Amino acid sequence: MHLTGLPDRFAGEMGHLLGPDFPDAIGVAVSGGGDSMALLHLAAGWARIFGVSMSVVTVDHGLRDASASEAAMVADECATLGVAHDILQWKWDGNGNLQDAARNGRRALIGAWAQGRPVLLGHTRDDQAETLLMRLARGSGVDGLAAMAGLRGAGDWQIVRPMLHLGREELRHYLKVLNIPFVDDPTNDDATYARVRMRHLIGQEGLDTVRLANTAQAMARARVALAARAHDAATAMMRPTTQGCIALDRDALTRIEAETQLRILAGAIGAVAGAVYRPRLSALTQTLDRVLAGGTTTLQGAILVPKGAQLFVAREYQAVADHQVPAHSGDLWDGRWMPVGQGLTGAVLRALGADGLQQITVRPEDAAPRACLLGLPSIWAGDRLIACSALDFGTDAGVKDQIRGSFPQSLLVH
Repeated sequence: MHLTGLPDRFAGEMGHLLGPDFPDAIGVAVSGGGDSMALLHLAAGWARIFGVSMSVVTVDHGLRDASASEAAMVADECATLGVAHDILQWKWDGNGNLQDAARNGRRALIGAWAQGRPVLLGHTRDDQAETLLMRLARGSGVDGLAAMAGLRGAGDWQIVRPMLHLGREELRHYLKVLNIPFVDDPTNDDATYARVRMRHLIGQEGLDTVRLANTAQAMARARVALAARAHDAATAMMRPTTQGCIALDRDALTRIEAETQLRILAGAIGAVAGAVYRPRLSALTQTLDRVLAGGTTTLQGAILVPKGAQLFVAREYQAVADHQVPAHSGDLWDGRWMPVGQGLTGAVLRALGADGLQQITVRPEDAAPRACLLGLPSIWAGDRLIACSALDFGTDAGVKDQIRGSFPQSLLVH
């Protein structure tokens, strides 16, 4: 196993992902494990050659006694390389699944630390293979089985994975030959974790990392094509309706293939409810069956109402009924709506509800059904409705949608 080509292959992948106009600065997330320590040294060498400023971050989850010493090891190695390093602390609040919480917490801390810089993560070809097997065991469809993207937007920063074409074995060889320190997390051998069990399957019955990673890449290509089909179909079946709601041509939805139906439905739910994750396939399929049969239903904070020739998708009132923000604070309501205009001091932004709908005597002709209007953002002074701009009510105040881009555009793979 030769090392001479590894930095060149890494540089080639960086060029492929970031293009010829490199950013002035990058971030690198390093845990102290073998993959991330290899990433640290490969990235440091690349940054020196191309004149790019580089900073490193380590998130200390505090879940193991050794986590602090591992973070200190990364700090020492960064000092040797002359690279800036920060340690961020994360504490579990005890809610939800620990592994999911740790992953999401780490991502949030890194995103805040990035300050708009692209951040390199150390996922490898082996991670691709293990993830594919884990999701296959869960019954995932094409999207779940698709490979991790080498470049992915995450709000105002980018996730960069330049080692997806590299194997863990060759990276370990690189570390040992160059005498680069790293730690082996003891949980990597703990069979109570699904990823460890899947790792043990690799090498059996023709399962190897290259074949599995290639399969994940094939799924990624299929995902792009299916997403483009859903985008085009959704664009064609969109109908005018109330701001914050989505109206689709029911006949057009009925005529298309099931995979595209499910994608459009999941995308519409995510668009109105701000859902981070797509609903489970079984729940989504049941919801599709109900609405195609003409029944009103709810899923993941959205309400779906078939009426006449259209299917309406809107924010479910019960999901936001207890949430309000001071209208003058500049805070977003429901993670999306920003109050704007005059006369906001002392007012609150909350869901319209039945009491607000009673105060609006005239509604636009293309307004969504009543059940879809209850969850609309509206501005109140006590019990008096000041404004509901989605229904053209009120003149001096309203709300602005802070979510950019159209619903069909959100269906594409970015």
